[in-house]
Amino acid sequence: MTAIRAPGFADPTRQRRAGRRRAAWTWARVAGSAVIFAVLIWRVGTGPFIDGVRTVDARVLAAAAGLGVLTTTCCAWRWKLVAGGLGVRLPLPAAVAAYYRSLFLNLTLPGGIVGDVHRGVSHGRDTNDVGRALRAVAWERLAGQVVQVVLTVVVLLMLPSPVRPYMPLVTVALVIAALPIALAVRARPRSGRSAWGRIRSAAFGDIRHALLARRAWLGIAVASALVVCGHALTFLIAAQTAGATAPALRMLPLALIVMLVMVVPSVAGWGPREGGAAWLFGAAGLGADQGVATAVVYGVMALVASLPGAGVLVVSWSRRTLNRRRTERPLAKRTANA
Repeated sequence: MTAIRAPGFADPTRQRRAGRRRAAWTWARVAGSAVIFAVLIWRVGTGPFIDGVRTVDARVLAAAAGLGVLTTTCCAWRWKLVAGGLGVRLPLPAAVAAYYRSLFLNLTLPGGIVGDVHRGVSHGRDTNDVGRALRAVAWERLAGQVVQVVLTVVVLLMLPSPVRPYMPLVTVALVIAALPIALAVRARPRSGRSAWGRIRSAAFGDIRHALLARRAWLGIAVASALVVCGHALTFLIAAQTAGATAPALRMLPLALIVMLVMVVPSVAGWGPREGGAAWLFGAAGLGADQGVATAVVYGVMALVASLPGAGVLVVSWSRRTLNRRRTERPLAKRTANA
């Protein structure tokens, strides 16, 4: 006899499997970062890691915090534009606070995207539309990545770097890959009967209304470009702090490549960032140990820039606690009087 489940209740077996997959994916990220660190320590020793931490001073931390305000505000503005395109209201001050909280969670928890998920779910609960709020977060992050890739390709085509000989081929491949997507987005939506057809139609509709709308695309592009510039400047400051003496035009391509490497699933960027910087600096003749030290300084600066998110978490927790106590007191009085 087949058991009948009430609507709205998920299958416990599927939930357990999904939980195991998430746990395995998280441990895979941790293991990957640990392996990269082990290889780097074997090749360059612990000196670059220790030197990178030692060179950080108050001026570097102040610069990290200031640039963090710029980049986080721009990210929040981009999120506000995307959410507005999807019909979800999002005030800018609330977006900035939530984005700081998201960055802090992403940099301190193993998953790497826990903060983004929490940001989308919290916004969805506030607006009574979790699904649309999560889509806004996903499209906002994707838009930022697309602009970052475009700017990186342009810079790598113009300035010398270890990967410059391969850039014409990479550019052609990216254009070929993007052309069918652009044509599909511009085409009129078709309401397919299959689940895949409905998902595809909804995705293309989101792109048209949230990312490519006349009122949104320019602001999204400008905000994303400012974010990339802010992160690149942070990397250049980290390189100078770690002792690099190469000119900025020589360091900029390396900074943008390392920023792309940080997209690789890991623990807050640690591991792939140091490994990518070590290879790039070594290939550019600047020394792998210099690359590792620069990446360590950058990681410290990124963590410091996200610390206001910890304050947002504390304030949110305090408000929830006070609200819970306010609602529990009248219930306790009614129970005592009954």
